[in-house]
Amino acid sequence: MIATDLKKALIPLIESKIPTFIWGNPGVGKSSLVQQVAEEKKMRFIDLRLSLLDPTDLRGIPFFESDTKSAVWAKPEFLPDTSSEEFGVLFLDEINSAPPTIQAAAYQLILDRKIGEYTLPKNFSIIAAGNYESDRGVTYRMPTPLANRFVHLNFDLDFDSWKLWAYENNIDKRIISYLSYKQSDLFMFDPKSPNKSFATPRSWKFVDDILKSSLKTELLENVISGAVGKDVASEFLNFCLVMDTLPNIQDILEGKDVEIPKNNSSLYALCIGISYALKENFSIEYLSNVLEFSLKLDGEFTILLVRDLQKCNIDVEKSPKWKNWVDEHRFLVT
Repeated sequence: MIATDLKKALIPLIESKIPTFIWGNPGVGKSSLVQQVAEEKKMRFIDLRLSLLDPTDLRGIPFFESDTKSAVWAKPEFLPDTSSEEFGVLFLDEINSAPPTIQAAAYQLILDRKIGEYTLPKNFSIIAAGNYESDRGVTYRMPTPLANRFVHLNFDLDFDSWKLWAYENNIDKRIISYLSYKQSDLFMFDPKSPNKSFATPRSWKFVDDILKSSLKTELLENVISGAVGKDVASEFLNFCLVMDTLPNIQDILEGKDVEIPKNNSSLYALCIGISYALKENFSIEYLSNVLEFSLKLDGEFTILLVRDLQKCNIDVEKSPKWKNWVDEHRFLVT
C-alpha cells in the first residue's frame, strides 16, 4: 500500500485497537507515518526499538516486597501507566530484528495486552514494524503464533505520497525539485551493494537537515555523499547549480515577463520554486499571475505547476483566472 492509503487504513485499525504489522524496506518512513497518524489523532506516541532491549527491559525487574514476602515486578518507566485514560499508540519498531527472547516477551504483550503483572491501558493500540528478510538486515524469523496476532500491511514507496509529505514538512525545495526531475533517486537501496550510504526518504531528510545547518559550502558534497551516496550527491549538487540560473521568481509572482528556461531540469526546478514562493507569500493577485504564467509553459509543466500548488494547500480555484486556465487546458485535465 502506498503511504496515503496506508495512513487511511491505519486510522480505523488504531481506533479499533487491532494489532498491525507494517512491512517495508529500510528508510522508507514506516515509523514516521505511524507517528504522524498518532499526532494527528492527538494520541500519545511511544516508540520502542525492540532490537535495543533486553527481556528484562520489557518485562521489568523483580524486587522483594517485604510486606508480602514475595517478588514484585517493577514495570519499565517507558510503558504507560496501567490506569491511564489517555489514548495512545505503542509502536514496536524493528520487532523482527529483536532476538527471539525479546520477541517472546513481546508476544505476551501483543496477545494478552499484558506482560508479567503489567497491563497495557485500555485506550492504547499496538502497531509494529520491521524490514523484509530479503533486505539482508539483522532479522530473525518471526514465530508463526506471533505473526498470526497481527494484520500485516506492506509499505510501498510512492513518489507522489512522498512529495506531498515533503511539502507539508517544508523539505528544501532543491530536494523536491531534483527528485521530481529524477524520481528514481528517491530510493536506491540494493541489499547486495557494499555501499554504506544510499538514497532513501530517511537519508534525503538527512540532506534537508544538512542544507539547513551551518555546514560550509566546500564540505557539502562530502557530507551529502555520506547520506545518499557519492553519485547521487554529485548529481544533486549539479542540479542545485541549475536552480541558481532560474529567472527571478518574484518577477513571476508580480506578473512581469521573464525568459522561460528550455531544458526540463530547469523547468522542474522553476515549478517547485514558484510553488514554494507562493506558499510563503500568498495573495490572490500573485496566484492569478502564476496561473497566467503557467499558460506559457508546455502542457506537462502547466499541469505539474498547478498540482504542486495544490500540494502546497493553495486553493487555485480562488483565482479569477482559474476558469481561463481550465478552459485552456481542459483536454489535459480530462
